[in-house]
Amino acid sequence: MNPRQYLLAAMLALPAFGAAQAADVELWRLDCGSIRIGDLSAFSDTLRYQGEERTLTDSCYLIRHDASYMLWDTGLPAALLGASQEGGGMKPSLATTIKDQLSEIGVAPEKIETVGISHNHFDHVGQAADFPQARLLIGKADLDGFRAEPPAFAVDPSLVKPWLDGKGALEAVEGDKDVFGDGSVVMLSTPGHTHGSHSLLVRLAGQGAVLLSGDTVHFEEQFDNNGVPPFNVDRAQSLASMDRLQDMAKALNATLVVQHDANDIAKLPAFPAGAK
Repeated sequence: MNPRQYLLAAMLALPAFGAAQAADVELWRLDCGSIRIGDLSAFSDTLRYQGEERTLTDSCYLIRHDASYMLWDTGLPAALLGASQEGGGMKPSLATTIKDQLSEIGVAPEKIETVGISHNHFDHVGQAADFPQARLLIGKADLDGFRAEPPAFAVDPSLVKPWLDGKGALEAVEGDKDVFGDGSVVMLSTPGHTHGSHSLLVRLAGQGAVLLSGDTVHFEEQFDNNGVPPFNVDRAQSLASMDRLQDMAKALNATLVVQHDANDIAKLPAFPAGAK
């Protein structure tokens, strides 16, 4: 997409941000795993956090738009259920599945009509194939990453096989994407972590606007110190995307939720409660 096309996409998205919300929208925070980090300095290209350890959350989200259901990210693969987090390095583990959590609130897997993906790393698409009937929304550049030979860092194409095989509805997103056409749920282009990374704006009647970060940052401190992991694909884009989310949070008086930060996800109700 050339600069003129990006400008046009942004101009088309602007009315959606200010649109009156008529739909009944509800948001649930799901437990989609955790990742034990033995050396947190791996998340800073300036080698901050030397000697620190931390467990990152791997949250994903269910959104009800009237009678339509959408998942935002699908967490770690079910193969990691009960995996040990002992030892060094990065240790992902899953305690429950999305399907099991949906059953607690009476939502059949077949009701999921849309799966929106922040980016193509395995810890955000792990359970996507459990919902093959859904339309998959993902940044075009990240879709291309699934098809690359060899696949990009942390990318496992088998996790989105139904869509790569042409059996599922698939939309490659460029720029921002108004998911339901009324401004209530908008994918926001926030490249830098990957070339096609997105965050999500959800407008709730009661709580107000909520911004879900994707992997624009992995924990709150990175906003304060401009922290960029060395495995991000573009440092300048990473910083610009961080600025975009923070500026939007101020403009909308939004709740900004860093999806990998345990303190941040606690800004939303604990499952099975939802936010409205």
